[in-house]
Amino acid sequence: MKSKYLLIILGMMAVTYLPRLLPFLFVSKDNKTGWFNRFLRFIPYTALGALIIPGVIDSIPQMPIAGIVGISFAFVYSWFRRNVIVSVLGAVFISYIMILAGRMI
Repeated sequence: MKSKYLLIILGMMAVTYLPRLLPFLFVSKDNKTGWFNRFLRFIPYTALGALIIPGVIDSIPQMPIAGIVGISFAFVYSWFRRNVIVSVLGAVFISYIMILAGRMI
């Protein structure tokens, strides 16, 4: 019984580790073109957006617009001011105010 679980864990380890290891082994900095290198620089931002945006919309099921307005503020503020702390705190504050205003109505 224990060997069955060990095989499952080792299989899951191989399936998740190999796709992460192979790019490091086969792609070097010398053989990337300019557009490919520029493309790779945008991956962290798109991955972060794909992880955060659905959670923001689903975070307040009764009032998803509060999350949307909050993240919109964070995006615009951080685009112009590049201050992460103020943009996150401002997004939380704006979302909170919108939730309070929605409860008063």
